[in-house]
Amino acid sequence: MEKTALEQALDQLDQAVATARAALANAEGGIDAAGDAAHALSGGAIDPFVFRFAIFVLAIFVGYYVVWSVTPALHTPLMAVTNAISSVIVVGALLAVGISASGLATGFGFVALVLVSVNIFGGFLVTQRMLAMYKKKEK
Repeated sequence: MEKTALEQALDQLDQAVATARAALANAEGGIDAAGDAAHALSGGAIDPFVFRFAIFVLAIFVGYYVVWSVTPALHTPLMAVTNAISSVIVVGALLAVGISASGLATGFGFVALVLVSVNIFGGFLVTQRMLAMYKKKEK
């Protein structure tokens, strides 16, 4: 008996979910590789958590100096790019909520979805306000 279009679509969706779960399992191994490499190269003196935390702290400083060195003329395009990046984060958060392997992933995905939604909404408000500054005032 021939499958209906809905059954074929569901089969394709099941295959996509299985592929995404396999990719997630492979990615989890790669995340720990840098910390494990630092642990091995230091002869066990550097804990992988300390290595990852140091990278996080350095990223905070780099991000701070990059953002504060942007000229005011570039703030509106920068906000537009930030909104575009946030939309990619929405897709990732939806995947974390929808294809979660655990309740923890669902919880973090939901929190990420809420925070990035607030970020996008605020970004659009700020961008609208900045663009209003460049409009000619009506007399």
